[in-house]
Amino acid sequence: MASSLPWRQRVGNQRDWVWRGWQTRYTYLRSTNPEGDTPLILLHGFGASIGHWRNNMPELAQQHTVYALDLLGFGASEKAVAAYDATFWAAQVYDFWKTFVNKPAVLVGNSNGSLVCLAVAALYPEMVKGIVLLNLPDSSVLDYAQWMQQAMKPLAFLARPLLKLAIGIFTFPLVFGPLFRLIRSPGFIKLWAKQAYTHPHTITEELLEILSVPAFDRGSVKALRAMVLSKRASKLDYAARTLLPKLEIPILLLWGKKDKMVPPKLAPLFVKYNPRLTLIEIDNAGHCLHDESPEEVNQLMLDWLAAKLEGGRERIKAQE
Repeated sequence: MASSLPWRQRVGNQRDWVWRGWQTRYTYLRSTNPEGDTPLILLHGFGASIGHWRNNMPELAQQHTVYALDLLGFGASEKAVAAYDATFWAAQVYDFWKTFVNKPAVLVGNSNGSLVCLAVAALYPEMVKGIVLLNLPDSSVLDYAQWMQQAMKPLAFLARPLLKLAIGIFTFPLVFGPLFRLIRSPGFIKLWAKQAYTHPHTITEELLEILSVPAFDRGSVKALRAMVLSKRASKLDYAARTLLPKLEIPILLLWGKKDKMVPPKLAPLFVKYNPRLTLIEIDNAGHCLHDESPEEVNQLMLDWLAAKLEGGRERIKAQE
């Protein structure tokens, strides 16, 4: 049941932390359980923030101490010009963990946050006890026929300079500035939410505020432009096809069957890359399933944590 409290009162104790000279925002809720429970670190998707977990943190914190972090460039964290990619944000998560948690944790990510979870698990395995992925925007698991791969190589060679030209035009300040103002407009934000959510009643004024307010922070235009232009900060291949087989931790993959942004047909393809991966598909939920179906998603996560990481009885059954 949704709470009537404002979202800022439902996400715990917000604090600021300086990472590499940049101001970042995090929050936490302490568990009422005895010490020794597995902490959770929640990582939002692209364009979201701590507030996107407002319907999850109070419930999860009944069993686990829960942290949530605004990745640099998003939410209330500084809108810096930096070399953004999954490994960059993974370094932020790792330093946060060393500073405030410092015991093996479970990472929970939605969309882009799921990609960051994979990067953290690959780069800093000592901090990760398990991961929960709320969909995974990664097409590397698609199997293309060999002849198609060969046929696409010349096209890719030709497309590369055209793509570079298009990005150059798109990110030119005189073009990018007006486009960004359009993207952060109330009408565009609402249109995006209608794609990410299945049920119109879940698109509230509170949600629109969470999604839109950070885009008006100082430096937000330059930060998004830096994200578009950024090259990889490391040579790590963090595609799911490469990373999943290497992970020796429990993995829970939850996917909304009505996800319009990342096709649900991708979900079963991830299973074959790691026998420790449990897939559960959620009926009547879209891309932001944790916010659209919080009661179901919260319970599935708590059950999985109890079964896989806390020595409890297996209670999860994959839905048909």
